Amino acid sequence: MRTEGWTQAVRQKLDLGRLLPLGGPGDGTWITEQAAVRVLGLPASEIPGIRLESLRIGSAPLEPVSEPAVRPPASALPPGPLRIEAAFTARVGQPLPETAEQLRSALLNAAIERLGLATVTADLRVTELHDGPETGVKSRTAARAVRPAPDTAATRSSPTVTGTGSMRGPVRELADVAAGVPGVARLTAALGSRPVKVEDHDDPPGRHIEVQLAVSRGHHPLEVARAVRAAVADAGTTDESGPATTAVLITEAAA
Repeated sequence: MRTEGWTQAVRQKLDLGRLLPLGGPGDGTWITEQAAVRVLGLPASEIPGIRLESLRIGSAPLEPVSEPAVRPPASALPPGPLRIEAAFTARVGQPLPETAEQLRSALLNAAIERLGLATVTADLRVTELHDGPETGVKSRTAARAVRPAPDTAATRSSPTVTGTGSMRGPVRELADVAAGVPGVARLTAALGSRPVKVEDHDDPPGRHIEVQLAVSRGHHPLEVARAVRAAVADAGTTDESGPATTAVLITEAAA
């Protein structure tokens, strides 16, 4: 049973993809690649004649990175410019340069405007030309990556805390504060078993809080994360524990 649980946890982590910095070094926010790809895939799939096969996001090569203002989640990428990599098929007869530029603009604009990702380039690869007029996503794997489930938690309007049944005292109070911020659909536990982790340290005195959450439809992920960080840091700062820092990981975002 332990082996099965460990295997499931590893698979879940791989499904999430990279943990991408959202905003700048001072924003203390990350988003899973899976969540970001789902948002970016929708405007891309609306371009006539295009079928998006794969979409990845990662650090832009040879670009400088910055030290985050707060401790990041484990294995998260440092703040810095990001690169989008996409493979797609196009309809026969379409001018490929214009089609590629349309796709590139859609991806870069969505990354910046809908999410707040610091993307600087989008590398595109045409894998096939097809005769059909259909658009969207060709492969089943890519479909899972770019199409959100029709009933995802990120579309729910009422914030509900999940995975906090074993939480008590200050940790549960911090979870309630985070869940009550407008735009938070629910707290999640994609990394580990708890959506809110608290670690007190003595040198220097203080407390670090990490929150995992899903963002509701109609709310900008970065703005929601900023509000959560401010509310949780304020609630987590006490005379006994000292000042609190907060990192936010967004695991779901409604497009």
